[in-house]
Amino acid sequence: MSIATLILGQSGTGKSTSLRNLNPQHVLLIQVIKKPLPFRSAGWAYITPENKQGSVLVSDNPQFIINVINGSKRPIIIIDDFQYVMANEFMRRSSEKSFDKFTEIGRNAWDIFNAAINTHDHKRIYLLSHTEEDSQGKTKIKTIGKMLDEKITLEGMVTICLQTSVINDQYVFQTKNNGNSTVKAPMNLFGDDHIENDLNAVDVSICEFYGIPNPQIQAQATQQS
Repeated sequence: MSIATLILGQSGTGKSTSLRNLNPQHVLLIQVIKKPLPFRSAGWAYITPENKQGSVLVSDNPQFIINVINGSKRPIIIIDDFQYVMANEFMRRSSEKSFDKFTEIGRNAWDIFNAAINTHDHKRIYLLSHTEEDSQGKTKIKTIGKMLDEKITLEGMVTICLQTSVINDQYVFQTKNNGNSTVKAPMNLFGDDHIENDLNAVDVSICEFYGIPNPQIQAQATQQS
């Protein structure tokens, strides 16, 4: 069973920066929008015909993303920024009058989530996405149209949903729901209500919690012994 985790937050609150301590050799980053990483990233190279050992692909095509999730041998796959999979398709099809496009956009997003939660055992999928407020003032993942909000709650398809926050100039992840968000995590996975926005540390905690083999955990155990 794969572990899919949502990382939600407004632009500039530390979602992409949280990748900074990950080992790019263990990661496949799918950028929905091609842009420079917000940290020194010499080890993060784009995959090209000349460099197939890179760590970064660019695509907003749902089927391509699903194929990568199912086909990659990397233990960690990150999709950043997920909401543009929906937004880009909507803009390309903005001249269409039919409301069928909203159904198709919603289905594509749902298909990606299904792939993320049903791919190979021990694989971790992190979906980074922007947030919006619903009519009740609750912060949730940003979507297109009403289908995903009324028929499918995307956060309900995953067990772990973290949200970025900036507190006293510190960039953190919220790990517990404050009543106005969709944040959630298994009991005792994280010790604090707020943790550093370090996706590598989050991944280590998830591997320890679920008993997933992780080279970093194994190396630490070897050093301690």
